Amino acid sequence: MTTPYFLWDYPLSEAQVNEILKGKDEVKKRWIATRILESARLDDVFKYLTLSEIKQLFPYLKMKKSVKKAWERALDAWSSGK
Repeated sequence: MTTPYFLWDYPLSEAQVNEILKGKDEVKKRWIATRILESARLDDVFKYLTLSEIKQLFPYLKMKKSVKKAWERALDAWSSGK
């Protein structure tokens, strides 16, 4: 089993990460999304989440303040086409 690098402290496989993201457990989905947005490289973020999924989950994510602000700016820019 290969654990994605952004989950260095949890023994989850890539398949399990995708299963959580597609599942109905919103708490787990938000937790994984937070880990991805905080710790994954940008190219890898979009291997797991679509822009639409990020926008849907974003208001509910508890993230590091600096990271959340950076993502807010990015989402605003992408939404306005800048």
